[in-house]
Amino acid sequence: MIELPVISEEATKRKKPDWLRVKLPIGKEYAKVRKLVDEHKLHTICESGNCPNMGECWGAGTATFMILGNVCTRSCSFCAVATGRPPEYDEDEPRRVAEAIKLMGVKHAVLTSVNRDELKDRGAEIWYQTVVKTKELSPETTIETLIPDVKSNWDALYRMISAGQEVVSHNMETVESLYRRVRPQAKYNRSLEQIKLTKEYGKRTKTGIMLGLGETKEEVYKAMDDLVAHGCDILTLGQYLQPTKMHIEVAEFIHPDLFDHYREEGLKRGLKYVESGPLVRSSYHAERHVNV
Repeated sequence: MIELPVISEEATKRKKPDWLRVKLPIGKEYAKVRKLVDEHKLHTICESGNCPNMGECWGAGTATFMILGNVCTRSCSFCAVATGRPPEYDEDEPRRVAEAIKLMGVKHAVLTSVNRDELKDRGAEIWYQTVVKTKELSPETTIETLIPDVKSNWDALYRMISAGQEVVSHNMETVESLYRRVRPQAKYNRSLEQIKLTKEYGKRTKTGIMLGLGETKEEVYKAMDDLVAHGCDILTLGQYLQPTKMHIEVAEFIHPDLFDHYREEGLKRGLKYVESGPLVRSSYHAERHVNV
């Protein structure tokens, strides 16, 4: 078995590895997106999730919009999005998001949301309307929807994915053994079932896993095999970065060479496309995942 390096957090407490450095968000296109997001009172996971690629993506005139508010009913130990009791959702949000996407002129839009477990339909109708209205205003724009765990409410799932989007993503986030610690309100097999049903519905399927939380190589390989068995087409792998001291600590910084190895291994095991690198996040290079 190939042994590739990891770097323990203990050895890097003073300074993150060079490969984790990112550029500050600047430039005209970044300012344009910033202005549109503010004017339309939109939420983006780029900001709420402290994404390290915000400068690059916004600089290219793209953003991942987060619908259904910015307060999540879940309390995952890795996530920077606020947790609590969400306010009433805005029924006009689909129109505002669709108009912003048109003004930005994006060719590929990514939509995601917080978990809304308190809603009977898990927010499915807002999901559906947002995609439909975006397609109405920007018929040439392709769409990826990064949807939450619907807790086996499959009627809600089918409503979410029936609006005409090209890619449906649902993140596994981590390997099975770490679920209780990382995603305490989710279930590994339930997320796999959600991906399976999405594939059977006829959609291109995608998921993301964070590395550096204490997983073993064998556990990553098993997750890949499970995903292939449940019909997943696309996998993203990125380094977990602790958003605040209140969140789960980084167990190790994964070397770029190991990310390259995982990419090759995923393709070998049957995944159609693997985006793998320290700074890769779910929506990174998402436009490449439409036609794989």
